[in-house]
Order: sequence, then structure tokens, then C-alpha cells
Amino acid sequence: MKTDTIAAIATAMGNAGIGIIRVSGEESIEIVDLIYRNNKNERKLKNFKSHTIHYGFIYDGNEVVDEVMVSIMKKPNSFTAEDTVEINCHGGVVVLNRILDMIVKNGARLAEPGEFTKRAFLNGRIDLSRAEAVMDIISSKNEMALKNSMKHLGGSIYEKIKDLREDIIYEIAFIESALDDPEHISLDGYADKLYIKNENLINEVNKLLLSAENGKIIKEGIKTVIVGKPNAGKSSLLNVLVGEEKAIVTDIAGTTRDILEENINIGGISLKMIDTAGIRFTEDIIEKIGVEKAKKYVEDADLIVYVVDSSVPLDENDFEIMKMIENRKSIILFNKSDLDASISFEDLMDKIRNSIIIKTSTKENTGIDNFEAAIKKLFFKGEIFLDDEVMITNLRHKEALGDTLFSLNQVKKSIENKMPEDFFSIDLISAYASLGKIIGEEIEEDLVNEIFSKFCMGK
Repeated sequence: MKTDTIAAIATAMGNAGIGIIRVSGEESIEIVDLIYRNNKNERKLKNFKSHTIHYGFIYDGNEVVDEVMVSIMKKPNSFTAEDTVEINCHGGVVVLNRILDMIVKNGARLAEPGEFTKRAFLNGRIDLSRAEAVMDIISSKNEMALKNSMKHLGGSIYEKIKDLREDIIYEIAFIESALDDPEHISLDGYADKLYIKNENLINEVNKLLLSAENGKIIKEGIKTVIVGKPNAGKSSLLNVLVGEEKAIVTDIAGTTRDILEENINIGGISLKMIDTAGIRFTEDIIEKIGVEKAKKYVEDADLIVYVVDSSVPLDENDFEIMKMIENRKSIILFNKSDLDASISFEDLMDKIRNSIIIKTSTKENTGIDNFEAAIKKLFFKGEIFLDDEVMITNLRHKEALGDTLFSLNQVKKSIENKMPEDFFSIDLISAYASLGKIIGEEIEEDLVNEIFSKFCMGK
């Protein structure tokens, strides 16, 4: 099937040492041939072997536009499984756009966001889970997210889903064959055997679903809100974690009046840290708005960090905060531990149960290691293992697995209710289709377009 040729700038726009323009499609080599020359004036890139790189110049008529290196990757051994050319030129915005404009004028069209990866998927080069991993790699916020995305790109999800689908399709085929040819294939005792196999399938799908919570955190980060009374050390904590003076810190209570957000990496874990206005009763209209914002952010937080100023007694503002964090994932920082305490650590532990309490001093930068360990304990049971584990980080995958689990549980109910075997087959087919959505074997074109529209340009 003939497809049009697409082109895009594959590197980030901005002045840089190198920029890359990617061209893919049946006429990609011929189009670049029209503007490329080397020192020997041999203009025919199509005569060179695949996976070779060539030094030369881009010409607009008789004018030299730039000095370049041109890579040739011939089908099917390219990312898109189409003839692909990459022009490595200087990274100036003007030169990149001029070369791209010349390519378009000679017969290519501008690629849509994600269209190169979309073609790789449509041409069978990668499955949909690998395609989505490409974008996850680009947007990785920490080492763990990158490592997990690389595993997905390597096919960890695909292999797991393929194995599950093979187990399911075997049972579907057996039931259908037995129903078509009962004289030669017996279903006697089959329900009991299927029940055991179905339980194993349910367990495997459940394991994947259970990984989704940690997977979401690894990919997106932990939405963390810092709360406390004014002047408790919230902004100082943020500055310590960021490693620079992001928040204004003074001895004046109520300095922070609005929300300050920072992405912080602690031990490979991303925290979307939000510093809020100190929570207290106030007549100041602006500060009051900040306090209300703080309370709203607490409602949506994955983690609440409550900073307690140990040098001043607890009051009604503290008790209000304690009520806000009841039954929530929270870490209490017994801050300013370098000063004489007005409240005891033990008294605070007695008042706030089922929360982790850590002694800290943001002034002396102590207790931060314990803070990191506490986060891992709350979200990853103390340690994070990615080596052999398939971790679900994609909401679409999670929803498909949820549908799969529902169908497998329907099979279980049908067996327990001694329903006819064709009822088993109906729900097994549904489970098989739901798993197929993850790797793109059972998916509508509109959803494919929606997925790839979220990709960046040039990828």
C-alpha cells in the first residue's frame, strides 16, 4: 500500500549544536536526493546501502544551505518500517525550518504529532503498548519511570499480555471444537479443569492491576501537599528539598499566601510538591484566600506533609489540621528540633495515631533521609523492585485489565452455577478482546488516532 511521505523536525526547537529532520515514506529518499549533494557531486542517495550515513551539503538551487550528515534506513528495517531519511544539520531554528520547508516543497507533507510512531504501529513494527512506551520514555520524570518505560518498550507488557491471550484462546478453541464435534471431543469434567485455569488467569490479572497504583506514582509522581501553621518551616522544607531558595522565608508569619509548586526527585521518586499558605484563622483577605486554597489542595493530595513547629505549643489551628489529615496518607515532621521544645515528641505521637512522625530541622538539614524512607514505606512497602516486575503505568491499560477481570469473574460464576459451556466461551472471548486492546489487536481506529495525537511533534 502506497503512503504519502511525511517530514518533521525531530529535535526540540531552539538554537543547538545539532538538529535532526526526519523524513519517512516511499518517496523519502528521492525527495532528499533533490536537495542533497556530497563532495563528489553524487546526488543519488538511493544507490547507497541501508543504515549508512553520508557527509554532504543541502542545496537550494545553487546556494549551499547547510553542511549535513544524512542517514539512510531502507524499509522494512527502519523505525516506521518505511524508507526513512534523517538529516543531521546545525541546530539553528532558521536552518531547520528552511530545510524542512524545502522537503515539503519537493513532495513531502508535515507529519502530525506522533505520526512516525503511529506508522510503526500500523506497519506491525511495534505493538501499541510499545508505542505508548515511546512517549513515556520522552516524558519520564525520574530514573524509575525511565527504567519502567524502557521495559515496556522492550516488550514486557506485550509478552505478558500475549501469554495470557494464548491461554484464553486455547480454552475458547477447545470449547468451540467440542461443541462442533461432540462425538470426538468430550467436555466431561472440563468445567472443573477450566475453573482452575481461570483462577490462575484471575490471579495474574489481579497482580497486574495491583501494580497500577505504584505504577501511576512512578510515572506521574506523588502529589504532595505541605501544610502547617504559619512559620512552621513549610517553605524552608521546600527549599531544602529543591536545593535552592524557591520560596521566600522570613520570621514574619503568613509570608506564603499563594500556592508554590515544584517537581522534586527524592531517591528516584518524583514528588509534585505544593507549598501552601499557613493554616490559621485570619482577617487578612488575601491570606484567607491562600488558606482556603491550601485546604482544597489537601483534599486532592496523594500525600500530606504536616510540618509542626515543635518550639511553640499546639493550638486550635493544629487540631484543625490533624482533623484534615485523619485517615489520609501523611507524614508528620516534628520540625525545629534544634530548638527547645514546647511540645514533646511523645505527646505528638499520642495525638496523631497511624501516621509516621519524624524529627527534622530544616535549618540544620536533618531528618530528610528518614523522610525519604517514610515515603517509600507509605507507597512502596519500603523498597521498589522493577527488575522482574511488569508494572502498569497506563490508565488505558488499567481499564482494559479491569474489563478482563470482570469477564473472567463472569466465567467463574458461570462454572459455579453449572451453566452450559457456550456461556464460558462468550466471557472468555470478551476477556481475550479486552487484553487485545492493550497491545492494539482489538482497538478502534478513532482510539488509535486519539492516542497518537498526544505524542510530541517529530515522534
